[in-house]
Amino acid sequence: MSTAQWLADNIFGQPAFLIGLVALVGLLLQNKPASVVVSGTLKTILGFLIISAGSGVLTGALGIFEPMWNTIFGIESPPVLQGTPDFLAEYGSIVALVMTFGFLLNVLLARFTKFKYIYLTGHMMFWVTLITTAILVEAIPGISKTALLIIGSLLMGVYWTLQPAYTQKFMKKITGNDQIALGHTSSSVSFLAAIVGKYIGNPEQSTEKIKLPKGLDFLKDSNVIITIVMGLLYAVGATIIYLRPDFGTNPAIQQLASKAGSQNFIIYGFLQGFQFAAGIAVILYGVRLFIGELVPAFKGIATKIAPNAVPALDCPVVFPYAPTATIIGFLSAFVTALLWLVVLGTSGAHAFVPTMIVIFFHAATAGVFGNITGGVRGAIAGGIITSTVVALGQWWMVGALAHTVPDTVLWAADSDMFIFGFILSSVAKLFAGI
Repeated sequence: MSTAQWLADNIFGQPAFLIGLVALVGLLLQNKPASVVVSGTLKTILGFLIISAGSGVLTGALGIFEPMWNTIFGIESPPVLQGTPDFLAEYGSIVALVMTFGFLLNVLLARFTKFKYIYLTGHMMFWVTLITTAILVEAIPGISKTALLIIGSLLMGVYWTLQPAYTQKFMKKITGNDQIALGHTSSSVSFLAAIVGKYIGNPEQSTEKIKLPKGLDFLKDSNVIITIVMGLLYAVGATIIYLRPDFGTNPAIQQLASKAGSQNFIIYGFLQGFQFAAGIAVILYGVRLFIGELVPAFKGIATKIAPNAVPALDCPVVFPYAPTATIIGFLSAFVTALLWLVVLGTSGAHAFVPTMIVIFFHAATAGVFGNITGGVRGAIAGGIITSTVVALGQWWMVGALAHTVPDTVLWAADSDMFIFGFILSSVAKLFAGI
């Protein structure tokens, strides 16, 4: 257990190191010169860290966007739920072991079956393992830790192998080749977006081919359109808050406004839109560097350890292929989340927490998948599907995991966890009752 915990903390818990290790092994297996090994390994790690830095900038901007619009729509945070720290205190070692053995099973399946995918999104490995373990504990009362380890490892190994496989048909259309796969818990909504897009839209009407008047040619630059759209969205929200009569007295607004310091709050909000766009630009640059180094390095593993294997990577790898679709997907998800907020809130069913970080990354990815089969309509459908899955999934899972990790459900549970988690919970309860 101590070895597994060390691996979880230092390898799987450090995705940049895991990715760099994969690149290093791949280059060494190809007998590349020392200079190429060092350069390829370091550039792979650097590319990943640039993506992470861009994600950090984006997350910081969303950290303003979410409370700003929560204030505008009068969204109150639900009662503080707890559970994850206590759950990890009891089952943390099991989660670490399941991650370790699940990954090893994934590599074995990639070697000996036709499903040639190795899941390399380390941080998502932790969250999906945590949720899966909690589902098994809730669904099967009294389950032993040995059984939890065996069942969990099998489930994770199979999921990390098959998840990239069932989305690869559309991933190949997006990237134009079979060199990388999607390894992320947005796979279910992305897959659904691609299916729905095929029936409601036209791939020839791609978001990246939107025709504009000649005087607006500058909007064809994805960085420009993202900056304008998000800058206006932030500015509108900041203006609405600034003009409220209680701007100087409402504690929630004061806390939000304090982040602007001495800067005018409207200007501050507008610049946060630029921060958002800057985060996207950094991510896109990092992806190009990262993929350019990792794919050639991975050929060593694909040749020697798991012949013809393909790396399954984090969702931002698809953003450069349709940057406009990422924003359309997010915007449609944002609107849909507000609708679900009203529906669930007024019905008294659930205080939906539309976590913008989850919604952005999942809806942006689903937007790209929907666009490849259905153009603009497909991208819009991707956002609608994402917020619907997150809203209904959160409603179900907060109750289903009330005794284990209800707090994680609100802030870190993702689309695949909601869909596949519901199926797993139902099947586990069925067998537990036999």
